Amino acid sequence: MTPVAASDFAPDFAKTGGLVPAIAQDHATGEVLMMAYMNEESWNKTLETGEAHYWSRSRGTLWHKGGTSGHTQHIKAVRLDCDSDTILLLVDQIGGAACHKGYRSCFYRERKDGMVSVCSPLVFDPKEVYK
Repeated sequence: MTPVAASDFAPDFAKTGGLVPAIAQDHATGEVLMMAYMNEESWNKTLETGEAHYWSRSRGTLWHKGGTSGHTQHIKAVRLDCDSDTILLLVDQIGGAACHKGYRSCFYRERKDGMVSVCSPLVFDPKEVYK
């Protein structure tokens, strides 16, 4: 591995209007769990705490993934793409579900061979978790 200065490892928030896509991927299996957005505050909080924090566009606030459900994402590694405008988080998904609808992955629906099906297990009932 070639070392890179920490000062050269930051998303280009200015280029993207303050928000960059952040993809969470299971560090052990490679499964894509979710995609959300990060701003500079959530980026810094993620690096500071070692747990994923995102920016909620709908609520306009910082969002600690799993803060309500307990299904947190512990950071194993962070990667930036070549343009510094997309973040890849390699995570340990605590509790088994990344999706607020209770599925392991937010990408729980699949169209394959002309058929649409659920392709990710349901881990919890959101009605029970988000009361």
